[in-house]
Amino acid sequence: MLEMHSVSKVYRTDTVETHALRDFSLQVEEGEFVAVTGPSGSGKTTFLNIAGLLEELSDGAYHLDGEEIGSLGDDARSRIRNEKIGFIFQSFNLIPDLDVFDNVDVPLRYRGFNAAERSRRIDESLERVGLTSRRRHLPSQLSGGQQQRVAIARALAGAPRFLLADEPTGNLDSEMAEAVLGLLNEINAAGTTIVMVTHDPDLARRVPRNVHVLDGRLQAPAQPEAPPIGAPNGLGAAAMSL
Repeated sequence: MLEMHSVSKVYRTDTVETHALRDFSLQVEEGEFVAVTGPSGSGKTTFLNIAGLLEELSDGAYHLDGEEIGSLGDDARSRIRNEKIGFIFQSFNLIPDLDVFDNVDVPLRYRGFNAAERSRRIDESLERVGLTSRRRHLPSQLSGGQQQRVAIARALAGAPRFLLADEPTGNLDSEMAEAVLGLLNEINAAGTTIVMVTHDPDLARRVPRNVHVLDGRLQAPAQPEAPPIGAPNGLGAAAMSL
């Protein structure tokens, strides 16, 4: 479970004080898929960075799996981030001169897995996203949708309990975006908790739960207006066509 209570985040310089989050409270239950929407500059990415232990909060409380995060040191935060959290970014963040297999391998090496365990995890995650046949391709040899699927495979290889996605469809056309969201729905149906930041309210409405951020504050939750894309076994041709 992810719980934030009255969280604030303030960025300060010598002359400017910017409140990115104000009295922000959110609870995400295990196994949920939550879309976080809001205009540019509303605090969505700041929230996601704090949730992913990439930034520290200024005030309030954050509990992840019942553990209070604010009191932890850098080493403990890094351990939790590596063991429990997977990240998907809008820009894919793939290393251009490494092939698909090696891109997925990089974070596993940092976690100290042996070669056999890394290979098993990579093979399983690439099969899950339908990219086994592309394992030795470079990012430049892949479409945008395929590159995002590599990024998803990289996150899945670490077997995270929480998957945090920052505008994962932002660089994709509408067909590819829907297919990626369908894949995320499949991953969620298999038990992974997902929090996705998106600027696209139409995509957000296809997620089981949708919350809105404005001026650093969480607004009243919106109800989903359309069913999720892709049933639990519905990856099908849409995602495979990415």
